[in-house]
Amino acid sequence: MTPTTDKRASGNPATQAKIDLTVKQQREQKRQEKLAEYQRQLAKRRRSKLVWWIVGSVAAILVIAAIVASIVFAPAPAPTYDRGAGDGSGIEGVETFENTANHVEGSVDYPQTPPAGGDHNAVWLNCGVYTEPVPNENAVHDLEHGAVWVTYDPAQVSDGDVAKLEALLPSTYSVLSPYEDMDTPIAVSAWNAQLKVDSADDARIKEFITAYWHSTNAPEPNALCTGGLDAPGKK
Repeated sequence: MTPTTDKRASGNPATQAKIDLTVKQQREQKRQEKLAEYQRQLAKRRRSKLVWWIVGSVAAILVIAAIVASIVFAPAPAPTYDRGAGDGSGIEGVETFENTANHVEGSVDYPQTPPAGGDHNAVWLNCGVYTEPVPNENAVHDLEHGAVWVTYDPAQVSDGDVAKLEALLPSTYSVLSPYEDMDTPIAVSAWNAQLKVDSADDARIKEFITAYWHSTNAPEPNALCTGGLDAPGKK
């Protein structure tokens, strides 16, 4: 009689080890493999979320930093003034004059330096800050419209002081420009009025601007300070 042969037996150890695994063991092994794969995928998703969280946080910080920098380093807004009445008689050192106001062609020999009124060109100078000297005849027309003209001698005034003067000016009806060979470092002029000072820190500059800016007593108090001539050096 032929002996019964165990069909699960194998002469190969590796094959035999596989055969020896029970169905339950095989299921458990597959479950462990699936669990390990799930944990790998879960860890991958967590890493991805962490990366995006870091990227988003950094981007948010950069945006906030940019906003803060734009606020901190933005230039200060131009000061505002109420329209002056054209009376600076209470300001020490202010001189007043009587000048004519005719429109003429060509150059004009002005009695004041810088001019504080007088005959002038029919085209006014666009108000603003200039880094080069501007034509007297056009700037005087601005004074007729109620503008204040701040001039400085570049040989006597530093760049820092020029910046201080600019910071005092309103956004319109004012002109700032260099004026060479003045007998004073700084002069502030309006129609028929002028103040000469030695320092950009002199409090009388602001007092003068307050008294004469967009003066209601200028010869043409409601005329424009734009739409005219842009001289060289306008910022």
